[in-house]
Amino acid sequence: MRTPPTDTNRKTLMIVEDEALVALVLRDVLSEAGYEVLDLTDRHAEALQVARERQPDLALVNIRLAGQDDGIVLAEKLKSLGIPTLFISGQVSRARSARTVAIGSMPKPYDAADMVVAVAYLLARLDGRTGSPKPPRLEVFDLDGFDVAPAA
Repeated sequence: MRTPPTDTNRKTLMIVEDEALVALVLRDVLSEAGYEVLDLTDRHAEALQVARERQPDLALVNIRLAGQDDGIVLAEKLKSLGIPTLFISGQVSRARSARTVAIGSMPKPYDAADMVVAVAYLLARLDGRTGSPKPPRLEVFDLDGFDVAPAA
């Protein structure tokens, strides 16, 4: 199992996932890795409210959400709030077609340890740090549009 960097500076994450068990496991794994994980949600409106109130550093969003909610529409709104999105979905082609509103995609099914490494990698890139290799299953989109610090 790969170990993520221990210095997360208590980055805040938001998980928007309609599969409750997947969301709970992901929350627990990311919390154990040192991240602050906000309340879980599976709805578009709830996620936007949490995002506006708490301004997470990264949102992990499934493309298919509860009811008729769509994670791509949510990612567009999160981007307008300056919150980067990582799609966590088995809908790889839809994620790629929406690459302008997200910073990357991790296809389901994924290993929880790989997700921790992917989150650490993306947060480091957003902070302008490079050096660690990109996790193999993580597809990174363009980080433009987000305040990426210059590489040190």
